[in-house]
Amino acid sequence: MSTATNSDDSQGDGLLGAGRSAAVIIASTSAARGEAADTTGPILVDWLRGRGYETPAAIVVRDGEPVGQALRELLVDTPEDERPRIIVTSGGTGLAPDDRTPEFTAELLERQSPGLIYAMWRKGLEATASAVMSRGVAGVRGRTFVINFPGSKGGVTDGITVIDELLEHIQTSVEDTTDHGPRV
Repeated sequence: MSTATNSDDSQGDGLLGAGRSAAVIIASTSAARGEAADTTGPILVDWLRGRGYETPAAIVVRDGEPVGQALRELLVDTPEDERPRIIVTSGGTGLAPDDRTPEFTAELLERQSPGLIYAMWRKGLEATASAVMSRGVAGVRGRTFVINFPGSKGGVTDGITVIDELLEHIQTSVEDTTDHGPRV
């Protein structure tokens, strides 16, 4: 994984996420019940911390409505200036009846970015045909970027591979700090 730096980093430490927070939500009924270990949350938290984001331990919730509640707490109930700049979910993107993470995410987004999910599908297809079964969404609400990763370790690793190289551009675009010249 890349550890690219951001020349606009106001903290001066060269880490993209410096001065920013992130959150990870794991949609796993079995992990929420304590019947299985959360295998993807630690990977995602370590990745975001490695990029400089202040990231607490993953929030582990049951599939379905609890995912929507966790997203609403972070994207609606939290004051805008305290919201995480990045929210990554893992799980709940498949075809099971309680896999509703994409629906709860989509209803809270102002703009979607389907190309990011397409790129993750493409990367996942290098390893398994079932990658296309993930129904994740990605997009923006205010100054927060949100993306749904699959619930598997392989899907998370593929997602990180794709998103990591785009993360700085995503962040500067969402924050409108890109150096693309005057807008016409």
